[in-house]
Amino acid sequence: MKQNYLISIVGPTAIGKTALSIQLAQHYNAEIISCDSRQFFKEMTIGTAVPDKEELAAAPHHFIQHQSIFEGYNVGTFERDAIEKLDQLFTKNNVVIIVGGSGLYVNAVVNGLDDFPTVAPEIRTTLTERLATNGIADLQQQLKTLDPISYSKIAIDNPQRLSRALEICIASGKPYSSFLNIKKNSRNFKTISLGLTADRPLLYDRINLRVDMMLKNGLLDEVISLLPHKDLNALNTVGYKELFNYLDDEWTLDFAISEIKKNTRRFAKRQMTWFKRNPETMWFDYKTPFSEIIKAISLKN
Repeated sequence: MKQNYLISIVGPTAIGKTALSIQLAQHYNAEIISCDSRQFFKEMTIGTAVPDKEELAAAPHHFIQHQSIFEGYNVGTFERDAIEKLDQLFTKNNVVIIVGGSGLYVNAVVNGLDDFPTVAPEIRTTLTERLATNGIADLQQQLKTLDPISYSKIAIDNPQRLSRALEICIASGKPYSSFLNIKKNSRNFKTISLGLTADRPLLYDRINLRVDMMLKNGLLDEVISLLPHKDLNALNTVGYKELFNYLDDEWTLDFAISEIKKNTRRFAKRQMTWFKRNPETMWFDYKTPFSEIIKAISLKN
């Protein structure tokens, strides 16, 4: 019986993960599972850097713009759907590629979700009310007190992630971080994790250039079309929320663009913090020749 392999490609935004995933898919005649939670939604194309038509045609992709921003879709649902898809793909080929910058979603597929305690509805309600009344800094400060580890690792400017960590702390009386990575779900594949990296100044230049290209390709028009739905959770993401502030006459366009670049750089830094936690990831400079990466993978049946 052949060993199944899931080749995972991680790294910060704008580093070149899509290009490498396509090269690997073509080399192994494999298919690609996208693990970028921003690219799940069909209404969001430019601001999420969805692979273009040529890239999508170069190898079979799954979980690209398969949901609507008006539908509920979370990491638990994605884990179920992705494992089901993997079971199908492994009947055709013992290699599948998974790529994306959403660390929580990658981890859900590779290791399974962590087992958290039940949270009483009133805790969630209270946190929602505090967020609306006192602002996000209030919740951030409480998380810093209750769980400094999570405070330093999760996206604390994301209200949903922040509230989730806090509600677990409050409900259990224990740090949210203490529930992470306790158990491993059994998987019928071996994961080979590859990470792409670059010197920080170079990465930041790539991020700034990508933002400029998104704007040139019509990002502002895309955001204008979504303005009536700006309160949806899917749209509370970098590249959209800043331009909503511009369209609401709160910021100038130049300031909104500078904030997109700054927040994207911060996002990339958080991504690297998350992905560096896995000691089994093999890291490569983004310019590493493809032949060297193939040699390092060395699949064995």
